[in-house]
Amino acid sequence: MPRDAVVTNPVELLTYETDGSLGVGQPCALVLPRTTEQVVSAVRWARQNNIPIIARGAGTGLSGGALASQGGLVISFARMNQVVELDEVGRSAIIQPGIVHQSFDEFVKTKGLYYPPDPASGRACTLGGNLGENAGGPHCFKYGVTTNYITGVKAVLADGRVIVTGGRAFDYPEYDLTGVLIGSEGTLGVMTEAYARLIRNIPGVKTLMAMFDSVEQAGEAVSAVIARGLVPGTLEMMDRNMIGIVENYVHAGLPTDANALLIIEADGYPEGLDAQMSEIVDVMRECKAREMRLAKTAAERDQIWFARKSAFGAIAQISPAYLIVDGTVPRSKLGATLAAINQICATQNLRVGYVFHAGDGNLHPLILFDPRDADMVWRVHTAGQRVMELCVQQGGTITGEHGVGSEKVKYMSLMYNAAELQALQDIKDVFDPKHALNPGKIIPAYTLEPQPTKPAPAEKTCAPTTLEEAADALRAWNVLNPAPRVRIRGGGTKLSSREAESASSRDPSTAPLRGSAQDALLAMTEVTLSTRALRGITAYARNDLYVTVGAGTTLAELQTELARDQVWVPLASPWSESTIGGIVATNFNAPLRMRYGALRDLILAITTVLPDGRIIRAGKPVVKNVAGYDLPKLFVGSYGTLGVMTDVTFKIVPFPRARATMVVPVDDLDRGVKLGMELLRVCLVASSLLLCKGCEIPGSAASFDSAPLRSGYTIVYTVEGVPEDVQAELAQARQVVRAAGLSEIANADLATGTDVWARWINTASQSGTLTRTGVPPKDLPSVLNKIAPALRDARVVVDFAPGLIYAHDAPVEPMRRAARAVGGYAIVLRALTPQDVWGHTPDGFDLMRALKARWDPRGLLNPETFVVDGGSS
Repeated sequence: MPRDAVVTNPVELLTYETDGSLGVGQPCALVLPRTTEQVVSAVRWARQNNIPIIARGAGTGLSGGALASQGGLVISFARMNQVVELDEVGRSAIIQPGIVHQSFDEFVKTKGLYYPPDPASGRACTLGGNLGENAGGPHCFKYGVTTNYITGVKAVLADGRVIVTGGRAFDYPEYDLTGVLIGSEGTLGVMTEAYARLIRNIPGVKTLMAMFDSVEQAGEAVSAVIARGLVPGTLEMMDRNMIGIVENYVHAGLPTDANALLIIEADGYPEGLDAQMSEIVDVMRECKAREMRLAKTAAERDQIWFARKSAFGAIAQISPAYLIVDGTVPRSKLGATLAAINQICATQNLRVGYVFHAGDGNLHPLILFDPRDADMVWRVHTAGQRVMELCVQQGGTITGEHGVGSEKVKYMSLMYNAAELQALQDIKDVFDPKHALNPGKIIPAYTLEPQPTKPAPAEKTCAPTTLEEAADALRAWNVLNPAPRVRIRGGGTKLSSREAESASSRDPSTAPLRGSAQDALLAMTEVTLSTRALRGITAYARNDLYVTVGAGTTLAELQTELARDQVWVPLASPWSESTIGGIVATNFNAPLRMRYGALRDLILAITTVLPDGRIIRAGKPVVKNVAGYDLPKLFVGSYGTLGVMTDVTFKIVPFPRARATMVVPVDDLDRGVKLGMELLRVCLVASSLLLCKGCEIPGSAASFDSAPLRSGYTIVYTVEGVPEDVQAELAQARQVVRAAGLSEIANADLATGTDVWARWINTASQSGTLTRTGVPPKDLPSVLNKIAPALRDARVVVDFAPGLIYAHDAPVEPMRRAARAVGGYAIVLRALTPQDVWGHTPDGFDLMRALKARWDPRGLLNPETFVVDGGSS
């Protein structure tokens, strides 16, 4: 480490004793590395000297996450501030953690791209801090939070080892360690690079300020907008106190006589903005907005947002300090929650102001106080605790985006029971056995009580009807000697070759075993736990846009129920029998992910039973929740090897108001790939962009001879959203097609790209071998060129946005070699004969094995089903 990169002077270290919270922590030293290798050197030195390690960005965090609360070495990433690589076509970037958020956003916008997470501190905070806290911001209601845009990270573990989780491809066959690291507040690893996903820059935006006579009226207006099926870019709220404070600070022309202010943005293609904003204005009028102001210029819009993002700094005019509490509640409970917080603060004789993300229910009450007044400090912390309790009672979380850190660790037991806290501790112990990384954060003390064990089910197939029955069965099987192999079964639609071979020899009978039950149980070698009885919707909130559904429910059943209210979970499956649990466990994503997000982005919460019978309720029915590690992501794509999912809570979205598909026949693979990559630049509201060989496209035969569509290559491009956006994007796509000298058809009657994909997968899975190859989208042309000989006689679907290649009856090894060369993978989805299914050993394989051993030390669940059971075999 260079001498100028090490700071030990106590005076110079004073800057690093605080962050944006109320806490203080004294580091023993500071290092400012420029490379991952220098970070490794610092971590190894700290490990050898038993010194805690604290990663730090800009110190803008509001929960004490960057404080050296137990002393230690602070690693500041101020000098690791480069964009390592920007891929404009594949829409991704490799970034270092020290880049200031706003600088990165402004840079990618010059390339026609957009990075949606936008914390209010974006002018100062760094991307590394955003990674550590899973930062959100005003646009998260529509576009999501940091974890939705990070596909992989490079991290230095507590022992100095460097691993890469995920990468620039999508849907790697591995536990989602990336999802666990994001939002872990530096307690699991020190992230030195991240692979960020970008989207096309939004071409148009309109910003409206709507003023109301009460916060309750403004809250009703938020719910009314959502009930209308509108999805604004932002829905922000301020109360009268904050309006006055901010206006006095920035002089932006805010209405200081209003009791509540909403900032609402409509975004998309310019052609559709007037219609969207007109409908929003109508809703505001219906909800008794007393005044509305539409920003007429970009400068006016910038002024509004400068005011909104200056709110925290403006407090210094009137108070020497404030406690900000960032709990999140379901949107429908905003009014009641705000009224209750006002009462809490009035009881404690404290002033409070609000500026918050109304669209996602993320509250930011700022409770003002003087830190020199000991009694007031006590009252502030008392009020803060009661607000946390209130948010949890309302079905929400103690922190939506600021993190747990050292300030909220004592409130974690409000959200998690001992079994759930133990699950978090298990993850911590796997990544950081000596607890050297940011100690004292996230996990409080707890006591885990043993659970009684009931007799094991006397049947080889168990179909529990409740969560508790599933837990009892697993707990009982776990103590048998020898332990049985427990196969989890949903709809049985996604069996690999290994599972198919095993399934053929199973006894599916549910009849009681012969002989004494105990003797029969001891002789068991394999049992099946079926989720078929865990069916139905258990919670549904149309206005809060979430649904909780049993794992044994088929996706078709769920969509049918939701369709009555013109909403859906934007998922699709090739098989009508596919269950929610099976789709989540296999991380089986459809092409429409490019419009709505992947499974990992749509899941808000999961209830799971671990192999030892511990019941884990992970997540909350709110869009933003950063309280603890992101446990739900671990179960997505885990193939049932970590636990039995009993229910899943999803985001739901309104039906698109318009949808259309464009079909373009092309002569060969090369020409199709070139056209697809050009069309990828256009995609904004596209829900699929495919290149198919051997696909049937319902509705196309009237315009094209159907034989070429089945035997030749075809581009299928689907767009959906508001009608004006659909037409605008199709017009741009047609220009690209015609510039390539080709012709197309486009209409609302054509099957969507997702429908074409589902039909193709269903047919291909009935015979032969079906594979999926994942590569970084930018590398699709080179990889497809390399494997073209292997695809000559195969049927193929290329999904451009996530860089996925589906092939039927093509040799897997050539695809595997080409994919590995660019950081990708190739797996076998279906085969009638035994195959090397995975062919992939993740960088964090030992961490995966260690976590599996923690939660399933006897290897009960789905043995020999996933990569974790045998590496590359």
